[in-house]
Amino acid sequence: MLKHIDPHAYFLVLNALNYSYRTAKKKHTIIDSLSLSIGQQERVGLVGESGSGKSTLLKLILGLAAPQTGQIHCAGMPIIHSPWQTLKNYRRLVQYIPQDPHTALPPTQTVAKLLAEPLKRLAVGKPCQAALERAVKQVELPVSILYKKAGELSGGQAQRIALARALIIQPKFLLADEPTSGLDLPLREQIKSLLKRVCHENQMGLLVVTHDISLVSDLCERMLVMHQGQIIEDGATGEVIASPVHLYSQKLIETVPRIDFHHLHDQSSSHTV
Repeated sequence: MLKHIDPHAYFLVLNALNYSYRTAKKKHTIIDSLSLSIGQQERVGLVGESGSGKSTLLKLILGLAAPQTGQIHCAGMPIIHSPWQTLKNYRRLVQYIPQDPHTALPPTQTVAKLLAEPLKRLAVGKPCQAALERAVKQVELPVSILYKKAGELSGGQAQRIALARALIIQPKFLLADEPTSGLDLPLREQIKSLLKRVCHENQMGLLVVTHDISLVSDLCERMLVMHQGQIIEDGATGEVIASPVHLYSQKLIETVPRIDFHHLHDQSSSHTV
């Protein structure tokens, strides 16, 4: 019998989630009796190969799909099949950073309009000029970028604006889908450091869904490995990378370049960048 997690004991709680779909010939199980708890200020990395279920799990957490069974709680609030006001409160607490910001940001809209939109939609506050300027400064961009259109932004700028759009409503937790995908090495390092800094400064938690184990090793204090719809490994990042228990985890970690374990430390006691 699956252990039930107290939904009030952690910031984000997933209890016994199951998600599947049927074709003419068979049932396909994507998420299999998955339970998970994450603290409000934890930085967690979820890794796994394509088809492991991690993208579907992210959709469930975002409310873009509903599991057949199970429940998700955030700050004690049930999320699955909840009324709009509850979901609105959830969106104020949890914000999403998409994998490809260029597809998520309408190219003809100015950055100022893009940043003002979540404030209006979630009724968090009036989208005043000062708030917009604070948002772009927080992600280390000049104020002049507010007047650019999204289609004029470089890849690195678009990723920073996607982050600013999430931060402007002052959430408690971020969900990031491959936040450094498609960026060159210098930009990947910049976005990684930026994420670490804003989480620390704003006392926010973070769940990063990625195939990039080196990103998790640098950014996250806790690492989850997903395989066939289940979390098969869950522990401190350095320990999981250095001594994975599950055979699948061992093979997954062996496929990436050797990671320098000396920089892995207890990130709960040190958050400097």
